[in-house]
Amino acid sequence: MVRYLANRLFRSAMAIVGILIVVFFILHLTGDPVRLMLPPQASEEDYVAMKKALGMDKPLGEQFLHYMLGALHGDFGKSLRFRGQSAMELVTERFPATLQLAFAALVISVVLSVPLGLIAAVKRYSIWDNLAMSIALVGQAMPNFWLALLLISVFAVKLRWLPSSGRSGVHSLILPAVTLALFMVARTTRLVRSSMLEVLGEDYIRTARGKGLHEWAVNVRHALRNAALPVVTVIGLDLGTLMGGAVVTETVFAWPGIGFLAVGSIYVRDFPVVQAVVFFTALFFVVINLAVDLLYGVLDPRIRLT
Repeated sequence: MVRYLANRLFRSAMAIVGILIVVFFILHLTGDPVRLMLPPQASEEDYVAMKKALGMDKPLGEQFLHYMLGALHGDFGKSLRFRGQSAMELVTERFPATLQLAFAALVISVVLSVPLGLIAAVKRYSIWDNLAMSIALVGQAMPNFWLALLLISVFAVKLRWLPSSGRSGVHSLILPAVTLALFMVARTTRLVRSSMLEVLGEDYIRTARGKGLHEWAVNVRHALRNAALPVVTVIGLDLGTLMGGAVVTETVFAWPGIGFLAVGSIYVRDFPVVQAVVFFTALFFVVINLAVDLLYGVLDPRIRLT
């Protein structure tokens, strides 16, 4: 176990370093942020002075070295858009909003998709199976931005039941959480159904039924637990994506999370904030993937981490 953890941590650290390197060079290929920050009437002297003040007059190699050394300490410099504020502080300030939205969407997804997938598999080819697969098909085919605009039009504009944007309480959380959860419900429902169908045909399921166990115990305690491995993987990836900020949903609903911050920073080429967002997202993906791998051993004792 210790050897496995050390190996995974090393590979995860290398992945994060690789991501940081790629992001640095890609951002520097997009253009000069100093030109965007200065007004049109600014002189060349103003341009040179600001570039020097931001440290962008130095050679690219020196900028890269300074960037990597700062990243080791979680320091990505000051934001070019929010002058005087630390880039990482901006990200951590927005993280609670993203965490709240991600947790709400994940709860909705799991509560709906697992029972739907289980019923669809147990009642195969029945009306319940057809209904669950129809919901899954619609959910996967519907774009997030279109669903978000539809929900705003119906529940915020026409019915005036819920706010259309911002983060002002529980009511403002409902529409963005439902928007994010629908696609996850659709995909997870289909995955639970297909995994359950594979497991229900195994010999140990027939043995459990032969022992006289209740059907509920056979389906949930035996079949669902062994069908959960691919489901846990997908849920972990979804959670990592949500923690990185649901860019489209947060932008449509003006939800003040990491995704909304990243979009605004990309528009003005705020390099430090974009780099901090990418680092934060990559770190979460690494942690969640490691947690999912460890959870495999709990769900299936046959798996041994060596």
